[in-house]
Amino acid sequence: MKRIAVLVFAWCFLTAAPAVSEELDLELVLLADATGSIDDAEIQFQRQGYAEAITDPSVLSAIASNAYGKIVVTYVEWADMFSQDVVVDWTVIDGKASAEDFAARLLEPPRRAFGRNAIGAALLKGKELIDTNAYTGLRRVIDLSADSANNWNGPTIHEARETVVSSGIVINGLAVLCRHCSGRPVAYDLEERFHQDIIGGPAAFVVTADSAATFADAVRKKLILEIAARQEDADKILQRFAQAQ
Repeated sequence: MKRIAVLVFAWCFLTAAPAVSEELDLELVLLADATGSIDDAEIQFQRQGYAEAITDPSVLSAIASNAYGKIVVTYVEWADMFSQDVVVDWTVIDGKASAEDFAARLLEPPRRAFGRNAIGAALLKGKELIDTNAYTGLRRVIDLSADSANNWNGPTIHEARETVVSSGIVINGLAVLCRHCSGRPVAYDLEERFHQDIIGGPAAFVVTADSAATFADAVRKKLILEIAARQEDADKILQRFAQAQ
């Protein structure tokens, strides 16, 4: 009887134990602005920019430069506190084929996120996605793009940033000033607000997309900087990319 009890206990323990997670270099949440200032054409423009960037040889080189040679990425469009849509779920990218698959799936779904800016809620959604996925990255990053630093509903940006950064997740930013967007806010410096209020964690940074023509390049630069684990690797890749232009 005692032996049966032990076996039952062991079975319960094993079935309740979580599956072993896959180890890789980076867990990356791409939080893309889908608020009221972004129309449907701009949604597709942003997705196309990320699709081109994630399949670019320089970005693939950054992935290959790391210890495992693979990252996991999810693309989320955010708007108000109740509207964060996972456009492409967690996908391991370890080369050209998986990057192209991610890019193709990114361009397909309709827009499903709407509402006024809730950056705090978006950041907490990114943390939730990292906390509940089936991967263990050497680094964890949330990358938020926006054409303003407003927060009209939901948790404050300060509260969300503190929660995210204190858990060991880095927040980087893409300040979007492309021609199809609402443009540079007249009341404040968008990049400065990103630095002061949004980004956080070791080596957090902001990249600016200041025109439609430079959007894809800005996304590529941002991805290289956050994917390459060593700064010297990122610098070499960026230098080769600049020379190829």
